[in-house]
Amino acid sequence: MSLDASIPFCTTDDAWWKLFIQPFIAGFVGWLTNVIALKMLFYPVEFMGLNLVRWEQQPFGLFGWQGIIPAKTEKMARKAVDLMLEKLLNVKEIFSRLDAEEFSNVMDRGLILLIDRIISETAMEYMPRVWKGLPDDVKDEIVVKASIESNQKFLKLFMQDMQEHIDDVLDIRHMSVTACVQNKALMNKIFQECGDAEMAFIERSGFYFGFLFGLFQMSVYCFSQEAWILPVCGFIVGWLTNFLALKVIFRPLEPKKVCGLTVHGLFLQRQQEVAVTFARVNCVEILHTKAMWDAIMTGPLHRNFFAMLRTHSIAFTDNLLGG
Repeated sequence: MSLDASIPFCTTDDAWWKLFIQPFIAGFVGWLTNVIALKMLFYPVEFMGLNLVRWEQQPFGLFGWQGIIPAKTEKMARKAVDLMLEKLLNVKEIFSRLDAEEFSNVMDRGLILLIDRIISETAMEYMPRVWKGLPDDVKDEIVVKASIESNQKFLKLFMQDMQEHIDDVLDIRHMSVTACVQNKALMNKIFQECGDAEMAFIERSGFYFGFLFGLFQMSVYCFSQEAWILPVCGFIVGWLTNFLALKVIFRPLEPKKVCGLTVHGLFLQRQQEVAVTFARVNCVEILHTKAMWDAIMTGPLHRNFFAMLRTHSIAFTDNLLGG
């Protein structure tokens, strides 16, 4: 009995090429499904479709889709910030590196008016008769002198106090989460830069795993050409390639010896590199100087900031008037 006769499908000359292309088609399907899965993870940044029914922090609606990460930005940002503050960054250390000169530039516009107001209020509270009796040009001279000295002694002392009590005037969690929620593409960037190597692996592995499964599919198809075989195999290839890629990336959690080889999740092997990238992106995109000053002066703890500023201004004014 010939080989062709023993395999039901292989009875014609053109049957072999139909079998031969199946692993390549399965590989292409595996690659394509992985690429699409990655795109759906990040895009579209905003919901696209008929916004009739939406579930909170879910990517899907009744008719439409939003990238999984943009849809869950707030939840993921909170977890990322908690991880960052617990494992990677020290807020006091970051704030201690902020430049007093830049602080002076940020505060410059409102500082003279603020000092003018605080000096007037303080003088009227503690020495109303003396203050009322001073000519306007003397009052202006006091304010000008205070504003000049503020760029030296006043701001230096104020900055030192802020650096020691930064948690009282800056809600770093609120600032970071708000920045990500307002700019969802930022969260995408964090994940893409931290996991670029793993995402490239997911794309490539789709073809490799799909091709291997296609060999099995080819052997099955040699003996049975039922109409359901190809679509079912296509579904399995799409699911299996994603599943295996994620397992290879995140498992095992700790290095293990298997047949003399050390096996460890690909992403976990790069923990130190990922931590550096994660911290760099956050410092450049979120925890930069301007954003921190904006959060201090307009965030949920801004009243504490202005109370601290008032305390220093009153002490400075007392010394100034007393001199």
